[in-house]
Amino acid sequence: MNNKIKILFLCTGNSCRSQMAEGWAKNLKSDVILAYSAGIETHGLNPLAVKVMSESGVDISDHKSKNTNDLKHEFDYVVTVCGHADENCPYFPAKTRVIHHGFDDPPKLASNEDTEEAKLKHYRRVRDEIMEFVNTLPDSLIK
Repeated sequence: MNNKIKILFLCTGNSCRSQMAEGWAKNLKSDVILAYSAGIETHGLNPLAVKVMSESGVDISDHKSKNTNDLKHEFDYVVTVCGHADENCPYFPAKTRVIHHGFDDPPKLASNEDTEEAKLKHYRRVRDEIMEFVNTLPDSLIK
């Protein structure tokens, strides 16, 4: 029997932050966590998110943008990683604990930048913040 904690990382479009969180959880915590990600909508995988995760040795290039309706699993925890997903979180069974831990939106932050390198700075910062959060799991959820 699998005793790993099932965690869904949820954001609006499952293109960036939730994908990063899933990638980190699979890379850093696969011994204790079964990680998934999805969105309220699907926006496709963000190529700059793929790039900055690859810089850290985490390959998310084969991830697909998924809607919560695409997942047939029951989760122990749903972690919303953006405000929109937190405010519009779909219904999950009563045993599922929904927790919000928001992160800045890299595409929004990068939208006013002129160069890719300037854009990547925002993605890298959020990537590192997500990694720090994932490193606290699952202990920070079990309170």
